[in-house]
Amino acid sequence: RLFGVTTLDVVRASRFVRDIRPKIDAATLRIPVIGGHSGNTIVPLLSMASTPLDLSETEIAELTNRIQFGGDEVVKAKDGAGSATLSMAYAGARFADSLIRAIKGEKTVEPTFIHLAADEAGAEAYRKLGVGSLEFFAVPVELGSQGVARIMPLNGNVTDGEREAVAVAVNALDANISTGLNFVRHSAK
Repeated sequence: RLFGVTTLDVVRASRFVRDIRPKIDAATLRIPVIGGHSGNTIVPLLSMASTPLDLSETEIAELTNRIQFGGDEVVKAKDGAGSATLSMAYAGARFADSLIRAIKGEKTVEPTFIHLAADEAGAEAYRKLGVGSLEFFAVPVELGSQGVARIMPLNGNVTDGEREAVAVAVNALDANISTGLNFVRHSAK
């Protein structure tokens, strides 16, 4: 029942793809984004988009970087005087709407940073992808009335570049998770 909302990264991924492919509807495009929610821990799986994207290697590299550091882009555009509050609000509203629909019995899928023990069987594909023994990782999940109903499987083959990005993310997340858990342990005293 504990969720880290990573919907913002999925919203950005869809929007940024639409920027270079204007005929694609960003509202219906779904790009799985796994990992974490900061910089290189954000791993967009562009190869698994709900609509084939037909991207060059250069476009993939540029899009991946933009998705990973999209928040920085907004801060720079605002000359340090703010952040991406409207896109955060939209992503939060979308996630909340999905939770409400799930509580009412509608199956919904959203990306979220979760404890992988919520669905060990579903987590197995991500562990094989390179997540290993990490306790927490952002994955697409089917939400149900009690929270995570299941971790959604990968639909397709991860590219070598995406697999490399997962390895980078896992290294960074391992340190981040350790820091977070230590903070909680020491704060509880």
